[in-house]
Amino acid sequence: MSVATPIRVALIGLGKIARDQHLPAMAADPRFELVAVVSRHAEQAGLPNFHTLDELLASGVAFDAVALCTPPQVRHGLARQALEAGKHVMLEKPPGATLSEVEDLRQVAQARGVTLQTTWHSRHAPAVAPAREWLSDKTITAARILWKEDVRVWHPGQDWIWEPGGLGVFDPGINALSIATAVLPRPFFLTSATLHVPENRQSPIAADLAFVDTAGVAISATFDFLQTGPQSWDIEVDTDGGLLRLSHGGSRLWIDGALVHEQPEAEYPGLYARFAELIAAGGSDVDVTPLRHVADAFLLGRRVAAPAFVE
Repeated sequence: MSVATPIRVALIGLGKIARDQHLPAMAADPRFELVAVVSRHAEQAGLPNFHTLDELLASGVAFDAVALCTPPQVRHGLARQALEAGKHVMLEKPPGATLSEVEDLRQVAQARGVTLQTTWHSRHAPAVAPAREWLSDKTITAARILWKEDVRVWHPGQDWIWEPGGLGVFDPGINALSIATAVLPRPFFLTSATLHVPENRQSPIAADLAFVDTAGVAISATFDFLQTGPQSWDIEVDTDGGLLRLSHGGSRLWIDGALVHEQPEAEYPGLYARFAELIAAGGSDVDVTPLRHVADAFLLGRRVAAPAFVE
């Protein structure tokens, strides 16, 4: 495929994240052309629309790649079908409902010689790379993740998020873990967790986690879906060079209370730039580290009954 030939993308799933992020990111990048949409419940004007991937594949519409924006519980079968058809695949986060699913997709992509990308959009927040660089020569003594948001504001009507595989509060919490695994210099491991699960739901509405890294440094994480008023998407790291704070989901970097880096959000343009690079190089990027931490929380976490959640 020449540089001048855009990558023809079919978007599978046309919910809020697809409309808010994927559509404008593709429209702004000349390396991509959106050529079709697959959705059971929505349509995009001016494009061929299909209810299933089977219909798209049978239609004769030419496309090179798919961006999968469905809930994670149904993503594996669609991704595998696309890979087996020789299409490159971008997976919205989380990349699957289980780690085994993602490993299967990695093997299929490798066997078919196509690109598979697991996306962690928060790693492309503008202050993440500067934070990683600043921390690289510091001695870290502790770290705290505070990720608190109002589920009624950010996930209205998304019942899938409360089902098995939907992750509950870990759906936003995994964004924090994707940043932490990118900026902290050493691997870290879960030591304990408490998951607060509403009595009428299957997934947690809040969680408290304790980690330790390979040097014995303590890392804590507090996730909460019931935050009202100001929302908190912050990571704090104590070091011998001062206190680092990433705020607003990784878009602002503070050192000892002074704002040292801030740029407009460009997370999804960064994801698509990376997707284009991978396709051009014939490679894949399949990182499941944040999902592994969430899986560990479900394995090791103590479940506590929480009051019923009614939207």
